[in-house]
Amino acid sequence: MATPPAPGIYVPVPTFFVSKQAASYDPIAAPVDVDTQIAHSLYLAKAGIKGLVILGSTGEAIHLTNKERFKILWGVRQQLEKEGFKDYPIIAGTATQNVEETVDQLKAAKEAGAQYGLCLVPGYFAGASTQEGIIRWFTAVADQSPIPVLIYHYPGVSNNVKVVPSTFVALAKHPNIVGCKLSHGDVSYHAQVASSPFIDHSKFATFSGLGQQLLPVLVIGAVGAIDGCAGFFPKTVVRLYELSVKNQPTDEEVRKRRLLQYKVSAMEEIIVKFGTVGIKEAISRLRGLGDRDGTRLPLFGGIPGGDAEWAKWKDRVDAMEEEEQSL
Repeated sequence: MATPPAPGIYVPVPTFFVSKQAASYDPIAAPVDVDTQIAHSLYLAKAGIKGLVILGSTGEAIHLTNKERFKILWGVRQQLEKEGFKDYPIIAGTATQNVEETVDQLKAAKEAGAQYGLCLVPGYFAGASTQEGIIRWFTAVADQSPIPVLIYHYPGVSNNVKVVPSTFVALAKHPNIVGCKLSHGDVSYHAQVASSPFIDHSKFATFSGLGQQLLPVLVIGAVGAIDGCAGFFPKTVVRLYELSVKNQPTDEEVRKRRLLQYKVSAMEEIIVKFGTVGIKEAISRLRGLGDRDGTRLPLFGGIPGGDAEWAKWKDRVDAMEEEEQSL
């Protein structure tokens, strides 16, 4: 029987491309930079991050070839093993619309060393999609996948297709569907999935995709977050998680986790505003990994406003960096 990923904080890592200074740089489609990908992955593993989501929406999965996907997954897995992170959890994202290609990517992900797949809800025909169609699509994928899959519900990149709680209840019964990532702000839907008495939560784990609501969603049954901010402030988000799962916190721990949630929520607004572009900007500026504007077309140019825009975030960044350095 397939088991869900362990509770905790996971990071949806960006895909790194070679710098503009590299001889192999191509402005149309810069080659992937596996060395920087590995460096970032090791940085996160050493900081206490539970596992990685590679090739998700933050990872610009739709901008990559299948050959590039395999190269990244294989490179990261091999180096994690060499560095002593044996069997470190890797969840490979898919963003394809047809069943066959999704299954092919999941098969390749397993071969490259991923233990799980995170499959984006297909949304091209969102206006015509039905809940029964979504159930049948995921059932067909899960029936054929060699690794357990999680449902990735991110309306913002799926044409605003909606998956209702009863659909999660139905899909949670599949032995090869082991959880979901909910990347939207509807806490009521989080509760109706993570707290549902009709789901066996030992076999189906609910993760939020938004660290800005980590504390409240843990209270209603979520087991963690797959959070972009943890890609550049990993220790702080992990500490918030550790305090948030305490059943009998001290008064000081209650105060501290509220303060940390405030700081994380405030910092997360850069991701709300700029998405993966903001994440790459932050990782480059704060951790020295990758170009600030190191995305693939049609993403271009980094955060609008450059240095002037970044300066507006100084107080939030400084508050988080102080926490990070104290841990």
